[in-house]
Amino acid sequence: MTKRLLLTGGTGFFGRALLRHFHAQAKNESSARPRDFSEIIVISRNPEAFASRYPDLAYAPWLRFLTADVCQRHSLEALLIGEKLDAVLHAATDSTDAATLTPVEKLDQIVNGTRNVLELAVRLRARRFLLTSSGGVYGPQPAEMEEISENYCGMPDPLQMSSTYGVGKRMAEHLCFLYGQVHSLEIVIARCFAFVGPDLPLEAHFAIGNFIRDALHRPAILIGGDGTPVRSFLEQGDLAHWLLVILKHGRAGQAYNVGSDQAITIQELANQVRDLLAPNKPVHIQKTDLGGHRNRYVPSIKKATDELDLRVSVLLSDAILATVKGLER
Repeated sequence: MTKRLLLTGGTGFFGRALLRHFHAQAKNESSARPRDFSEIIVISRNPEAFASRYPDLAYAPWLRFLTADVCQRHSLEALLIGEKLDAVLHAATDSTDAATLTPVEKLDQIVNGTRNVLELAVRLRARRFLLTSSGGVYGPQPAEMEEISENYCGMPDPLQMSSTYGVGKRMAEHLCFLYGQVHSLEIVIARCFAFVGPDLPLEAHFAIGNFIRDALHRPAILIGGDGTPVRSFLEQGDLAHWLLVILKHGRAGQAYNVGSDQAITIQELANQVRDLLAPNKPVHIQKTDLGGHRNRYVPSIKKATDELDLRVSVLLSDAILATVKGLER
């Protein structure tokens, strides 16, 4: 039986991680197709530009690109008329380009984009729908909380400009739940934390990418703050595997944290990147005595581990080295 997946955001960080995963699966399968889907349809605003930049990812007999913008409902209405989907993986609103948008544009992309894709999923009679949400929906992690679990009901402050991304993802989650109830669509949520891998941009707002860039190309590794915030990082191959397992086997109406539970401070991270990539390079802390409690962003992954047998399979040190090796492709 043909199984067809619609992937939005297929040209972003999450999407490229997924496409690399699918290509690796197809290479190892006797059918020369990904293990779980016979056709993968990717929505992109500019498929030609993506194909020019990533020809290794853009061409495969099981892969089809369609030109559309999830924020423009009319561009989706004419897609795939008369066809049927089995599943939708909506990854068009990861945080990679969030810094380039105004808060209103960011909220519109997340909420209205999600609604447009939900409408498309209903029209094409999809059974499963995965939303890539964010750990930002929990709001600030309490200082005394080592790991944040899915049943924590904190939230971002809706009266703060900096909360736009987290509030938007929370709204999108609720919208998905409502569509699931009304249209019998099996909704599952992936609350994504922090990641590393060859497709992570080094010039964006991600500390680990900036540290790798500095180690490779600059005279010193710069820490923008005081180095005390605590993070954890999941390698992009694990990310892709986790998302597909949650799409296939996650319980409908449930959310699962996606990330690593192996905590590290930003200063420790900078030092580890230095030790691995540029042992003689200095690490400079730009700000000290910032005050307030230590900023943590570390998920509990017990639910994903217990229910879906998901594990962190790549050590952070190996993920950093793999990132650099991948940049050389």
